[in-house]
Amino acid sequence: MPQDSALQQPSSPLALVAEGNVRVAPILGLPQLLADAGLDPDQVIAAAGIDSNLFDDAENTIAFADLGRLLALCATRTECPHLGLLIGQRTGLDALGLVGRVAACCPDVGCALQTIILYLHLHDRGAIPSLWVSGDRAVFAYTIFQPDVPGIDQIYDGAVAISYNLLQQLIGPGWEAEEVRLHRPRPADVEPYRHHFNTRVSFGAEHAAVVFASAWLARPLPGADAAAQQGLMQEIEALEARGAGDLPTQLRRVLRRLLIGGAGPGETSVAHVSRLFAIHRRTLNRQLRKHGTSFMALVAITRYEIARQMLRDTQLPIADIAAALDYADSAAFSRAFRRWSGVSPTAWRANQGSG
Repeated sequence: MPQDSALQQPSSPLALVAEGNVRVAPILGLPQLLADAGLDPDQVIAAAGIDSNLFDDAENTIAFADLGRLLALCATRTECPHLGLLIGQRTGLDALGLVGRVAACCPDVGCALQTIILYLHLHDRGAIPSLWVSGDRAVFAYTIFQPDVPGIDQIYDGAVAISYNLLQQLIGPGWEAEEVRLHRPRPADVEPYRHHFNTRVSFGAEHAAVVFASAWLARPLPGADAAAQQGLMQEIEALEARGAGDLPTQLRRVLRRLLIGGAGPGETSVAHVSRLFAIHRRTLNRQLRKHGTSFMALVAITRYEIARQMLRDTQLPIADIAAALDYADSAAFSRAFRRWSGVSPTAWRANQGSG
């Protein structure tokens, strides 16, 4: 079980994570794992084209493509097909750095997960977490949106193990997952997964996620600290301000969070988003015109990006993807997708699978 290192301060100044990259914190245990397998960590890491000095500081970052290639090679060299699981089961909130420290200070579990969803881009700019509630069940999912990532099953295994651990760490004794869903095909040996998660494990799932009773979302956190939370949020705001980018960039980042987080009716409207930015909608539209774009164009671009990622990396039905992207129905989504790509969502997905 992960320790409370989430509350420790970073060893180096915080820096912005570039698009398509993630902090190396979640895989800091990889060299030791390789050594335990009787391998030379530096040699294996170098064979993947990675500088082993990357592991000297948790704040260093690695591209998702490099991460996947490294994990795939390590899984082969160690003859351990569940290597990603072994790495992920060693950590939890501590892997998220500043974001994890803020989450630990939140008043309850639901607030902590929403904080992670809103700010994970400060740790991970290649995937998006999401949370949705259906009746008495909550689903905390992790979806990679970077294209052409090798070793993606290893990354997903590690991410779900970390998600499971951080939920256990936030909620404390008595918590149990109802189900763990893994996007990977069913492996020959499922025992390592069953042993770690201690619950039903579904392979080849539509998304990588941990399912648990939604009642836990209201559970107060033992480490709740409003003053500490406020101070850490100031650090987050300062970090975001350094890399906010121009207005279209900021809007696309917010729209992506809203859509992937399950935006409700009207939450992607110009009226709602302009209120989030504390700016009048006419002023917002005027400034966007100066950048040669419009609010509706940004919404369309963001929806198209997320749609392609969901079609490529999940097995979600078209109707569910349409609902996630705040379309009235699957027909409206299909018409929009055809305008963007020239083909239907079903045809685009089939073409990805054949490639």
